[in-house]
Amino acid sequence: MDLEALVACFGSLACVVTQTTSGLIVGLLLFLVAAGLTLIFGVLKIVNFAHGTFYMLGAYIAYSVLRASGSYGLAVLAAGAAMAVFGVAFERFLIARVYGGNVLMQLLICYAVVLIFDDLVKLVWGADFHAMGMPDAFQRAPIFIAGGVVPPFYAGLIAVSLCLAALLGLGLGVTRIGKIITAAADNPQMVSALGINTTALFALVFGLGGGLAGLAGALAAPVRSLSPGMGFSVLIESFIITVIGGMGSIAGALLAAIGIGLLRGFGTIGFPLFTDGLIYAAMILVLLLRPSGLFGREMV
Repeated sequence: MDLEALVACFGSLACVVTQTTSGLIVGLLLFLVAAGLTLIFGVLKIVNFAHGTFYMLGAYIAYSVLRASGSYGLAVLAAGAAMAVFGVAFERFLIARVYGGNVLMQLLICYAVVLIFDDLVKLVWGADFHAMGMPDAFQRAPIFIAGGVVPPFYAGLIAVSLCLAALLGLGLGVTRIGKIITAAADNPQMVSALGINTTALFALVFGLGGGLAGLAGALAAPVRSLSPGMGFSVLIESFIITVIGGMGSIAGALLAAIGIGLLRGFGTIGFPLFTDGLIYAAMILVLLLRPSGLFGREMV
């Protein structure tokens, strides 16, 4: 514990800018993963324990596409599209067969998929760590804000993540399909009774969730090392965000993700050996005060 360093950081605008930037990077990338996770739960009432695999595969696909094409933008789009297709296939061929079934069965299927694809990654890309490296477009001098250092790639990541969050929010709140998804989360039986093809809707939701996780993996790849099983830690933190924000709430996931990111960003200064503990403590505190999460609904 180093409270003096934490107080000193808050007394320095440069330190606040730097740590806030690093915290937002972590939080917003986790939001993209958690948004897909909470969207799937909100509509299908399925806790997708294999969601971290989507993130991992997205990172590896982006790595391969970048090496083949030299275009980071193409790599990100390819990763998002591939994981959207993978999400649809995952839902249609596996998850659809256990709707309404035993939760343990759902868990075992998801866990089996995690183990299978961790080994497939080893077969295709090897068991060694890989580094994508910084895309050429972002190999520029850092941006200085009030004395704080903000790498151009970090600024780009924050902007892209916020844009995706805004598009997701607008898409769910304004578009017809978004309103159908929101209605399905509230009352899937009524949506089905109105003649909506819920089979296609469920596949679409899983595809959207998978695409968001794939995008997060691709966006994080230049600043994270790639290795088999890399999705596990992201999955855990995404679950924490989903629980804190409220299961099924996109707005709650965004608020929780930013809070967790900032907690990690400043926690590394004041509590360098207890940063993960702070995150779990925050989750426990929220659940004690509001068991349904910040924006979750009370279960009746």
